[in-house]
Amino acid sequence: MTVSWAPAVMSIPSPSTNIWYIGAFPLRAYALCIIAGIIVALIIATRRWQARGGTGDSMELMVVVGVPFGIVGARLYHVITDYQLYFGPGRQPLDALKIWQGGLGVWGAIAFGVLGGYLVARRRKIAFPAVLDAIAPAILVAQAIGRLGNWFNQELFGRPTTLPWGLEIATDYRPAGYTQFATFHPTFLYEILWSLAAALLLVWLDRRFRLGHGKVFALYVMLYCAGRFWIEALRIDTVNEIGGFRLNNYTALIGFVVALVWFIWLIRNRPGREEIVEGIGLSVESIAESTATKTSSADEALEADELPGNDVASPATTQDPSSRG
Repeated sequence: MTVSWAPAVMSIPSPSTNIWYIGAFPLRAYALCIIAGIIVALIIATRRWQARGGTGDSMELMVVVGVPFGIVGARLYHVITDYQLYFGPGRQPLDALKIWQGGLGVWGAIAFGVLGGYLVARRRKIAFPAVLDAIAPAILVAQAIGRLGNWFNQELFGRPTTLPWGLEIATDYRPAGYTQFATFHPTFLYEILWSLAAALLLVWLDRRFRLGHGKVFALYVMLYCAGRFWIEALRIDTVNEIGGFRLNNYTALIGFVVALVWFIWLIRNRPGREEIVEGIGLSVESIAESTATKTSSADEALEADELPGNDVASPATTQDPSSRG
């Protein structure tokens, strides 16, 4: 006999649809959430970057390049970690290219997005650690907004629960073995709240301690990985596991440890924050040229003084003895 759970009195309903049509053109809620997250993140990151002394066009260019890199990285991470969905008997490898059918890994998005931004920063002589510090809170806000897409898709939810904030999931979206349950942990909401709280904490710490050289970004990685570790443990979607732990748990743990070691190294070796964040290469060259010019002028003057017939009396020599006290 199948036992069915009734949803809690104050449960969270799931949207009835995740796609709308304008004529024959589909508007997918998941894509709209990602786009909205990118736009909001760009606004936040640009303001933070300008407050650090950077220019808005530099941040916009890094985002324009970083976003496509991030999408490619997100898809690669998903395909690699869930390879059985696309490769093997009865599978269609070309489905790995159908990004509109879902499947993006945030870990790959961050890694490749950072790579894209770095390539721009290097070309434009921008202090990239300062860029990372500027965008860290913005990334968390973008991730929070993007998680709303999981709500629309009724996906990536947690174990069954009767808590007042349990998430109602339609029968067709419940995984095998859980069809008798009606409400589940809203892991999308947990991650939204965690990400927004972490973003506010990063902004406060940055203002309070004037963090720089990548310290804010290191804290971002630590905070996100810590939250993702326990949220991941609640989820019941089918994924690859190693030793009874979900693969993303290992990724979160490794990310946390690496970020912690990096943060400690920065505290010891890179105190304070950068004073100049753009055009550093040009500034250094200008200073070097100015120094070389001054040194050359001083050498020429010294050589002139040493030539025969160029003896110049010092002020003390020409001074009237009677003027001395």
